[in-house]
Amino acid sequence: MDQLIKILNHEGNMVVSGRDLYDFLGIKTPYTQWMGRMISYEFEENVDFAVINKNVKDESAFGNVRMITDHALTLDMAKEIAMIQRTHKGKQARQYFIQVQKAYQHQARLPKTPDEKIHLLLENSDQVNRQVKQIDTRVTKLEDDQPIAPGEYSYIGTRVKHAVNEYVSVHHLVLNNKQRSKLYQDINRGVAEVTGIKTRTQLRKKDFDVADEFITNWVPSTATLQIIKQLSGVSEGQTELV
Repeated sequence: MDQLIKILNHEGNMVVSGRDLYDFLGIKTPYTQWMGRMISYEFEENVDFAVINKNVKDESAFGNVRMITDHALTLDMAKEIAMIQRTHKGKQARQYFIQVQKAYQHQARLPKTPDEKIHLLLENSDQVNRQVKQIDTRVTKLEDDQPIAPGEYSYIGTRVKHAVNEYVSVHHLVLNNKQRSKLYQDINRGVAEVTGIKTRTQLRKKDFDVADEFITNWVPSTATLQIIKQLSGVSEGQTELV
């Protein structure tokens, strides 16, 4: 990771120089004035920042040295200040500080003793196995929710037509188009009910085997047969459709 802004150590803590952040952000307001305004956002001295006076080279100053005020900022404070700027540089700095913190936390969690290393390996193995199972489950669900292929859709349509024709043939029925349509309505309604869909075009891969099994075992409902009889003008006591 490129070091956009130098990370310093201050009393055992990771900090950022206020002036380094100021320079990176390209602030035009004088540093002390700008930092004073930033601190006014309810930051607390010796908690969020520390004031540091340091000498810098300045050929125009007496003895070529000038004292300036800097601030050691915690990474959390530096992140908030970067966010407040609402600029591209501010966003870039904030993301950088987040990455630095993540890298530090990761480093702190690394095992140091042989026992810790073994424990981490076992823990990671279990985690990988869980993730693989979760991925497999999601992939299976995605596959099951895919619409059936055109060939499978055509197959279901052919099976429905064959089932209706077979029922008519086996029972030696002579039906007009209106009566035959009642059989198609019955079998399509059954397919919709057992698969939980409204129309056959909504069939998914998970529904294919269920629909195929239903079509194989389909027989018209009593209500449908009664309606067909009524449409053919068969008398009440007659049981055969001719």
